[in-house]
Amino acid sequence: MKLTRDKRLLILSNLSHGLIVLLILLSLVFIAGTMYGLFFRTTPPENNQFDISQIGAEEQIFTGIGRIRIPTADPQSGMVVIFVSFVFNPEDRPFSEELALRVGDFRNIVREYIGSFPISELQRLSEESIKAELLRKFNAILRLGQIQILYFNDFMIIG
Repeated sequence: MKLTRDKRLLILSNLSHGLIVLLILLSLVFIAGTMYGLFFRTTPPENNQFDISQIGAEEQIFTGIGRIRIPTADPQSGMVVIFVSFVFNPEDRPFSEELALRVGDFRNIVREYIGSFPISELQRLSEESIKAELLRKFNAILRLGQIQILYFNDFMIIG
């Protein structure tokens, strides 16, 4: 049985459409897995600065904010590198979803707050006072829960 040219083209066309659909599905699975891994990582980053033994069995570390590089308010801009994380309960689905949706807001809050200071003033402020103010600002935008403690896995002032 010999296939005509039109039938061969139709088969190849259907095969290529099927491969494209398969590629799109694999891409979506990859993206979803990456997002889940970024926002709901169960282990802290390697260079953590907090005691992991204080974290309860039902809690995880939210690292979705990631590392942020922020220019300071100096005329010749310095730089602050900061990585903010905190503990949350992943079983609280509504709060977990709100956290994931607020990542951009959290990053903007950190950028605006840290970027408003010159290096000399940032060096005078204690890390605890910076954490307290960021925590206050984060909790002010949250509606479905509250963050208890912020951790800085990185906090470097370069200038």
